[in-house]
Amino acid sequence: MAKAVMLQGTGSDVGKTVLVAGLCRAAKNRGLKVRPFKPQNMSNNAAVADIPSEAGEGEIGRGQWLQALACGVRPTVHMNPVLLKPQSDIGSQVVVQGKVYGEARARDYQAMKARLMDAVLDSWAKVGERADLVIVEGAGSPAEINLRSRDIANMGFATRANVPVILVGDIDRGGVIASVAGTHLILPEEDRRMIAGYLINKFRGDVSLFDDGIKAIEKFTGWRCFGVVPWLKAAGRLPSEDSVVLERLASGGKRALKVAVPMLSRIANFDDLDPLKAEPQVEVVFVPPGKRLPEDGGLVVIPGSKSTIGDLLKFRENGWDRDLLAHRKRGGHVVGICGGYQMLGRMVRDPDGIEGSVREAEGLGLLDIETVMEPEKTVRNSSAHSVQFGLPLEGYEIHLGRTTGPDTTRPSTILNGAEDGAVSADGKVIGTYLHGLFSADAFRAAYLESLGVKGGGIDYRAEVEKALDEVAAELERHLDCDAIFGLAR
Repeated sequence: MAKAVMLQGTGSDVGKTVLVAGLCRAAKNRGLKVRPFKPQNMSNNAAVADIPSEAGEGEIGRGQWLQALACGVRPTVHMNPVLLKPQSDIGSQVVVQGKVYGEARARDYQAMKARLMDAVLDSWAKVGERADLVIVEGAGSPAEINLRSRDIANMGFATRANVPVILVGDIDRGGVIASVAGTHLILPEEDRRMIAGYLINKFRGDVSLFDDGIKAIEKFTGWRCFGVVPWLKAAGRLPSEDSVVLERLASGGKRALKVAVPMLSRIANFDDLDPLKAEPQVEVVFVPPGKRLPEDGGLVVIPGSKSTIGDLLKFRENGWDRDLLAHRKRGGHVVGICGGYQMLGRMVRDPDGIEGSVREAEGLGLLDIETVMEPEKTVRNSSAHSVQFGLPLEGYEIHLGRTTGPDTTRPSTILNGAEDGAVSADGKVIGTYLHGLFSADAFRAAYLESLGVKGGGIDYRAEVEKALDEVAAELERHLDCDAIFGLAR
């Protein structure tokens, strides 16, 4: 079994995913065979990964896909054995080792955890095969002691697998001394012994100003500090996994093209927009509920959804359907991806109640298509090419449903040798099931040029690799990486 070390946070969104990715890249740069692992993740930003024992493919969190990229290896479902995909405010789809295991309300899931620990430990053993080091990412916070008895994501895993823990505190949100010291205070002794120390993340300004903070934390906890990480600018060029980041995204300066993205309540795989965000002449604006779609937007992208009918109803509640029709009358372009593609049609039907109690909903009517939800889920990496431009595409499919109708005779892509998607008669409304549509540099450049943006088509994957190297270099500079990797057991 490989040696391992685990990062847990004082709360959610403290930057664990990026830190694990950066440490994975730093370890790889040192010549180590390193792998990521996250026992349990909650995200609708899923990626397609290998199921080694079946030569098939399944779902994992997008964060572990990024961390595998940082390690220089293909992702497998064992890197994230339990994935929760929220479908409502109280329930989620449960994916275990890449496959749909069932659906559970929050309370029911707590009872389910005991059965899932076996899958977690099985995947843990598989990830460690032929690796020198595994870097584990926790979920939420170990301080959620009310959930400790059934925990599989933080200390429940760490104590079972005997993995030492480094606690991550986020100074940007304030109260970091209290959050670290408070975690020490409320943890049971068995869990407290697993923590070897802490690090501080997202520091802005002169790091030496926190010297007294380090002394204070040591006084309260006795834990050592592994370093203070500054605000990592390069992290902004990495794919984001958690939808909480959408709350902080705002409009930037004036650019050649404004892309408006409605923030669906069950938005999924919104990292499809990352390659567009990276283009210097493109401004991507995520529009929160209650706000209108901007009138000066040239393109509206409706992203994927974990609950197409539910988000379609919310779309109308927000008045975005009226905004979208006005956008079309102004000559604007529209792209719908996966669930967003389904919403663009005349009707979405769910006869088996797969998504919930609402069995059908009228679509936005911009494409002459209908979608019927079906139980079998499509999960696969896909090869494709654009019909409009005759250029190769890259990406993956994660979807339920079969879409038919007159506009599908004008497919947007050829996907694994079959026609996919639909295009309106004037060519300005495009729908597809292909996630990662904008990741293909040549296609992105050609599509942007058709919208009047010249000079697009940066090497997006190279930019992500460069950002990972920059993050790793910063961590080597500001953390005691020798001690962190030496801590692993």
